[in-house]
Amino acid sequence: MSIGYACLAVAVNGSEMKSCTLKNANEERLMSLIEHNLSALETVIDYNVLNGIKLFRISSDLIPFGSSIAADIPWHEHLSGEFSRIGQKIMKAGMRVSMHPGQYTVLNSINNAVVERAIEDLDYHEKVLDALGLDPEHKLVLHLGGVYGNKAQAIKRFLVHYRHLEPAVKNRLVLENDDTMFNIDNVLEASSAVDIPVVYDNLHNAANPADHAMSDLDWINLCGATWKRGDGLQKIHYSQQNPTKRTGAHSETIELETFLDFYHRLSAMDIDIMLEVKDKNISALKCINCVSNQGIGALEREWARYKYSILERSPAEYGRIRTLLTDKNTYPALEMYRLVEEAYRTPIHRGNVVNAVQHVWGYFKNKATKTEKSRFDRLLTKYLSDDASLTSLKNCLHRIARKYKEEHLLNGYYFYK
Repeated sequence: MSIGYACLAVAVNGSEMKSCTLKNANEERLMSLIEHNLSALETVIDYNVLNGIKLFRISSDLIPFGSSIAADIPWHEHLSGEFSRIGQKIMKAGMRVSMHPGQYTVLNSINNAVVERAIEDLDYHEKVLDALGLDPEHKLVLHLGGVYGNKAQAIKRFLVHYRHLEPAVKNRLVLENDDTMFNIDNVLEASSAVDIPVVYDNLHNAANPADHAMSDLDWINLCGATWKRGDGLQKIHYSQQNPTKRTGAHSETIELETFLDFYHRLSAMDIDIMLEVKDKNISALKCINCVSNQGIGALEREWARYKYSILERSPAEYGRIRTLLTDKNTYPALEMYRLVEEAYRTPIHRGNVVNAVQHVWGYFKNKATKTEKSRFDRLLTKYLSDDASLTSLKNCLHRIARKYKEEHLLNGYYFYK
């Protein structure tokens, strides 16, 4: 089983996508943005390869206005070398990528103009994967769309419009259940009519269940039958409910014990698991490292990313993790991540925050300008007197880290968790 994450990488310096407003979207500006975004994508792919992440969803924002203004720009020809290089890295690593058109790509709309735009958007997404040189195992994920007062008619309308899609799009398309309208049973009904693979989403099913008597495993087995030769491994989406937000909202991080219980129930199956979670690659690495032995080096790399974020929360857990990793002949992944999760459950205290801040400031204190030192000292004093937030203090340190290109800090979790 491969475990991956969607669209954006957290705390991976140089991976940020860019866009622009519609009024500034001329060809020159768009080509510049596309070049930047391809470089950002390559940074993420390199990061995934380094860390053994073999499942990734490419952001639909890779090509700004890709299905509208940019559709008339031959970006795939001008940048064919870049696309080919990235695609070769994906294939060499045995990585599987996908794309997921957004909520405005509604193939079953009652408005013909909306349907036409949906078809154009699907064409755009397929063109990206084709430009990368990837075969149809690299999928496009789509929801059925809107109900419009009659679910049965809405499904029929989807099937009619589906038949007008280009064959290359049909070869990549998979359907997913959603959290408010079309449950997994509805999606399987549509799938059976035109032979489309189905992605099962566990949280969407919890929010919009088809049958309370059916377990996740039951639905996953039924969806597995829709994946044929040439589609690649069956793929599912896994997420956990955010306890402070609306039903169906993704959690900030994946809680390890809950995930492991789910994962081990699938142990006899070969399935790709896409995590949908706010902290993206951070949770993906946690889950990957805990279900397979990636070597003590993988844990040491992770600890280097976590350490100042843990120090500001719990010096006790910080010390325990350091001790845990001293024995290089072991692989204590579960123990390490349990300590990490315990640290993040610990309320933040001002004294611990200042301790971590001073450690981070140590990277700059001998090269920061007088102005930077003065600004930092002023913010720290204000923070101690409750006149400035921790966010403003960290933002100051983050700007300085960027200026001095402190990669260790920029690729760590201190500024992001």
